[in-house]
Formats: sequence, structure tokens, C-alpha cells
Amino acid sequence: MPDQLSPEKILRLGLGFWSSKTLLSAVELGLFTALAEAPADSEALRGRLGLHPRSARDFFDALVALGLLEREDGVYRNSKEAEFFLDRAKPSYVGQILEMSNARLFSSWGRLTEALKTGRAQSENAGGEDFFGALYADPDRLRSFLAAMSGISAGPAQAIAAKFPWKDYASFVDVGAAQGMVPATVARAHPHLTGGGFDLPQVKPIFDHFIAGNGLSDRLAFFAGDFFRDELPTADVIIMGHILHDWNLEEKRQLLAKAYAALPTGGALIVYEALIDDERKTNAFGLLMSLNMLIETPGGFDYTGADCQGWMREAGFAQTRVEHLLGPDSMVVAIK
Repeated sequence: MPDQLSPEKILRLGLGFWSSKTLLSAVELGLFTALAEAPADSEALRGRLGLHPRSARDFFDALVALGLLEREDGVYRNSKEAEFFLDRAKPSYVGQILEMSNARLFSSWGRLTEALKTGRAQSENAGGEDFFGALYADPDRLRSFLAAMSGISAGPAQAIAAKFPWKDYASFVDVGAAQGMVPATVARAHPHLTGGGFDLPQVKPIFDHFIAGNGLSDRLAFFAGDFFRDELPTADVIIMGHILHDWNLEEKRQLLAKAYAALPTGGALIVYEALIDDERKTNAFGLLMSLNMLIETPGGFDYTGADCQGWMREAGFAQTRVEHLLGPDSMVVAIK
């Protein structure tokens, strides 16, 4: 074997599920929340979490080696990132998406090979056509899913609030708003804005509760409907985040056309996703998200910024641009 070659990267990727499941189990057990309440040694932490003594120490030390815990004089505490993002008691908690991944996606991804061979979804609703109808029909799964969407949207929402020229607009609607993380974040940052969120009727009590908890009920309303059957609410700005990738190409085009129809002249559409880079070489997260759409949905897929701009122009939009938000996420902005 040539001296410069090593199988390390291949083995790290192939066994990456070891690290992933260790983190997911720690979130499921509430380990980071327990340590946020008080640091603890191995025996005390094991007792708090109800773990068997056989491998508890290995579990804790693996989290140290992964950079999620720190250990000094035998006492464990959270890393700065884990303390901020993985304590369920903090508003900055992003573990909802990890909880959903642990409960649903981890097992579904075990059937990726079958999905690649057949082109068929492998989620728990794989046999049905209406993925979201089945998901939204179960109150517990619905709440879990909407909370997960808040977790994955929190960072992009802050970036959209900071980077988009909101001073030029007075109203906005987030289509597929889930709990309302994006509307709440944008409205808090820009007190002159009014608007709300559009989603299926089952979401209303969850949205209303979240918005009320943020003290924004006087400025943000819920609009109930099905975006394939109903017209979208009118507003100066329409947002679609982590929405278009759920659907096939024809459905994507339908949604963009509906957004165009709902906007006034000069109005803006913001589409944000983990956009695949135009060369399809570097944004691994975006490409893996597209594989997740294969597993989760009948026809969804992720796409590049250039793809989205092309569909927007087909819908009638005159100006389009792509702007990076943070991490793997970018937004495509179109002006009518």
C-alpha cells in the first residue's frame, strides 16, 4: 500500500453510526440536562440516568472523547456547546431534531439500500401516499415533528432575520410554519412586521401556544389550509423553509406558482434549505438531506440554488439571488 494512503477516513465514515447513536442515546436519556443541573462523577451520573454499571463509564468517556462532555478530577460536566444546545430546560435547545432522528430516522436509514434499489420511501408510512397526512394524524408524532422543525429552523431563522432587508416590507407569512419558530424569530427582531404562519389546521393550537409564549399573539396569526388545495395568504414576503424539498418537481413548481400569485408586485419569496452546491461536490449535508427525502417521502428531493432560481424564473419572478445563511443552509430570494 502506498505510504500516503490510509483507510482511516473510510473506516470513520463506515462506523460513523457509532458516534451518532452515542449522541442520540445521550439526548434520549436526558444526560446533558442532568449535567446542566449539576456536574457529577461517574457513579452519581449513572444513578441519575438509571444505567447499568457495565459500560456507563465507557459511555461517558466516549462523550468526552467526542467533545460533548468534559471530565476533571473524575467529575463530568457539559461542553459549552452541549450546555447551550442540549439542555432541555433552555430555550436554545436544539435536541428536538435529534430526538426525532433517534425515534424515527435512525431505523428508517437502515433501509437506505432498499430505497436506492426501489426508489420507494422507507419510513413508517412507506406504504401510504399521504406522508404528512399520516404524520399529522397522530398528536404525539405531530408535536415531536413540529418541535424538531423548530430545532432545525432556529439558526436559519436568526440569519434570515439579520440578512434580509425587512425594513423594506411590512408583512410576511411563513408557509409550512410548524410551531412558528421562523415567524417568532423574525417578528422579535423587527417590531414593525405583522404576519403569521400557514399550515394544516391540526397545527393551530401548537402554533398559537408557541407564539403566545413568545408574547407575539398581537402581531402573528395562524392561517389554516392545505397549500396544494388552498390559495396562500397574501403578504409582502412569503417564506418557504424546508418545504420544497418534500415534494417532486411538478409539486415544487406548483408551490412556487402559488407563492407568485399571492405576492404583490415588488413582493419577495424566500426559500431556504440545505441547498446543494451548484457543482454538487461540497455540501454533503444537503446531498444527504436529499437521501433523507428519498427515505421519508414519495417524491421529494433537495436541489441546488441554480435549480431553484430556474424554477422561480419559470414561475414569473424577475429577480433571484442566492445568499448563504449559516452552516449548510442558504436562502434563495425572488422578487416579483
